[in-house]
Amino acid sequence: MVVYCQTIVPLLFLGAAALRAQPADLILSHGKIVTADPQFRIADSIAIRGDRILAVGDRSAVAHVAGPGTRQVDLQGKTVLPGLIDSHVHAAQAAMYEFDHPVPDMENIAGVLGYIQARAAVAKAGDWIVLTQVFITRLREQRFPTRAELDAAAPHNPVYFGTGPDAAVNSLALQLSGIDGDFRIADGMPGRIERDAAGEPTGILRNCSRLVKIHSGDRIPTGDDRRARLKMLLADYNSVGLTSFSEGDLGDADLETYRRLKDDGQLTCRVFVAYDVDAQLPLDQITVRILAAAADPLHRYNNMLWLRGIKTFLDGGMLTGSAFMLQPWGVSKVYSIDDPTYRGMRYIEPDKLVRIARVALQNDLQFTAHSVGDGAVQTLVDAYAEIDRTFPVRAARPSITHANFMSEEIIRKMRELGIVANMQPDWLWLDGATLRKQFGDARLAYFQPYKTLFASGVVVGGGSDHMQKIGSLRSINPYNPFLGMWIALTRQPRWADQPLHPEQRISREQAIRLYTINNAWLTFEEKEKGSLEPGKLADLILLDRDILTCPLDEVRKIQVEQTYLGGKPIYQRKAKTEPQMDTDKHR
Repeated sequence: MVVYCQTIVPLLFLGAAALRAQPADLILSHGKIVTADPQFRIADSIAIRGDRILAVGDRSAVAHVAGPGTRQVDLQGKTVLPGLIDSHVHAAQAAMYEFDHPVPDMENIAGVLGYIQARAAVAKAGDWIVLTQVFITRLREQRFPTRAELDAAAPHNPVYFGTGPDAAVNSLALQLSGIDGDFRIADGMPGRIERDAAGEPTGILRNCSRLVKIHSGDRIPTGDDRRARLKMLLADYNSVGLTSFSEGDLGDADLETYRRLKDDGQLTCRVFVAYDVDAQLPLDQITVRILAAAADPLHRYNNMLWLRGIKTFLDGGMLTGSAFMLQPWGVSKVYSIDDPTYRGMRYIEPDKLVRIARVALQNDLQFTAHSVGDGAVQTLVDAYAEIDRTFPVRAARPSITHANFMSEEIIRKMRELGIVANMQPDWLWLDGATLRKQFGDARLAYFQPYKTLFASGVVVGGGSDHMQKIGSLRSINPYNPFLGMWIALTRQPRWADQPLHPEQRISREQAIRLYTINNAWLTFEEKEKGSLEPGKLADLILLDRDILTCPLDEVRKIQVEQTYLGGKPIYQRKAKTEPQMDTDKHR
């Protein structure tokens, strides 16, 4: 229920005497300020001093904290939200995706092959052509390009078409990598080479990128290049209202990029870091890496950059046909699956998963794992339950990343253990039609079940899994949070006439919480940010329309007019914005 604060007693975190001595630096008034506090109150005015909120409430009450130097801004009825938070991005990597050359949008196989042909035309014979994160579920044909098609597009170049953990490669790439009819995976690591009836590789490789001997000829960026590109991306995040995010799988080099930006005062988003750990390493090496993260100075809380999580990969992807499922995937032309018993791929055995997660949680590091299929989600929930027998996990807020496929029993156990869910609505919109075709409606009853999660008390946060490109709607996995909210409100996949399990739709209040206070909870910062309350960080955004009352389809079209980080304006919308991808054409 929305409570309007027309006569609310001013919410002040300092006493009256202290307030007279400490007047506000800035007061925004005559607005519709959506606090996202526990009562979801709506206020008229907000006062800021330094980087913190001083007061929120009725303008006549908030006016008491004004001083002779206070700057006053009339919001003229504009709606204000807390600064938005994305629960899962790969910003450092995404910023570099088009560093060497632009990569066009691709919606069909012809687009993929055209790009490969264009790259082959400017490459030397034998140079690798690499294209990653173009998912087969998002191509009109909904299939991998064949080995023959890749051969024809680049007959003199090895080609790697990577889509998540899986890939399609051409004949020259197989030859140079030594993958033939006699080749067998012998390194003890998970992977699968698809073969034809004669036993020859088809060119489709599942979790086998390590076996492909890629030597890219792309220009190598310097540290300055990486910092400059990341700053560009953070500015674009600010333009869509993002003031915080979680880096979902950060390695040492990219962590250093963030460290440098923080030290130079150039971060314009607050960053929670989940540190990358390769679960295929021996357990003693994994333990050393986790302990090094716990000892890093960035593990001490800093509201701009905090190394507080550990991330690994438990299964493959639903976009490529390798997510680990409780039931078989089923034979599929889309995913090139011909084994009726195939359930996807689980990368970590349960006993090892328990040991890795326990080390992280016991060293004050939130653990999470990429877990897409319900088989992977069940495995991770069971691991947390095992740890809980000797080390209570609720306070450690163990996490599941993606958790697309769930069940009633999984959700019940998550509630009991205090497990949090880090989910991405974009996948429902982009891939829902393909998943319905593959699995049918009944098997998708607990696909991204937002309403059930809210009702059960499981804290779920919204994010994008932004992987590549700068541009909130042209990126691979769009990072515009208002599109994400609209998806959670409508559950309408593109290329489909009907919503996907509309009974799992949530309210506008819940959609806002998904990208504000819930995401703050996921990073242990609900007392610092995520709502507009006295004492919290003054991260807020001004919108061009009222998200609570505008027509439903306009939610995804909302524009941010101003973004404040710690009380300072970091983004101002220009009169005319650059055109972006029209989401209507993908419906």
